[in-house]
Amino acid sequence: MSTPDVDGMLAEQLLRLTRRLHRIQKQQLEPIGITPAQARLLRTLPLYDTPPRMTDLATRLEVVPRAVTTLVDSLEASGWVRRAPDRTNRRVIRIELTDAGRATLRALRGARRSAAEDVLAPLTAEQREVLGGLLSTLVDGTAERPC
Repeated sequence: MSTPDVDGMLAEQLLRLTRRLHRIQKQQLEPIGITPAQARLLRTLPLYDTPPRMTDLATRLEVVPRAVTTLVDSLEASGWVRRAPDRTNRRVIRIELTDAGRATLRALRGARRSAAEDVLAPLTAEQREVLGGLLSTLVDGTAERPC
């Protein structure tokens, strides 16, 4: 009799949940007119004390700088960000949120909450808290392992 591959089953469940989250997120973002990648970059901008350079964004998002350029181009075309010269070094370009970008961020927060509610609806508050702790451990990779 073979033992079930518990780790393999968990990995498959996580992959299925990830795909479901992507589907729900895409549905929530569609009315806003933004892609998941654009939304991710837009959500990153307020994390900086001063408007970041594209290389700063590429590092934080863990993507190649060319990918950030393409995203910024599309966000700028939508009026959500603008390129602005650095005040101390005119050769440096910084990416700033516009008022329209801030309004879009508010809409994104609402969409994100709605998507989370859809996914987490079957869980009790206690289960959500436990899940949050487990996911933090997995994301951070800091679980202590027995010797």
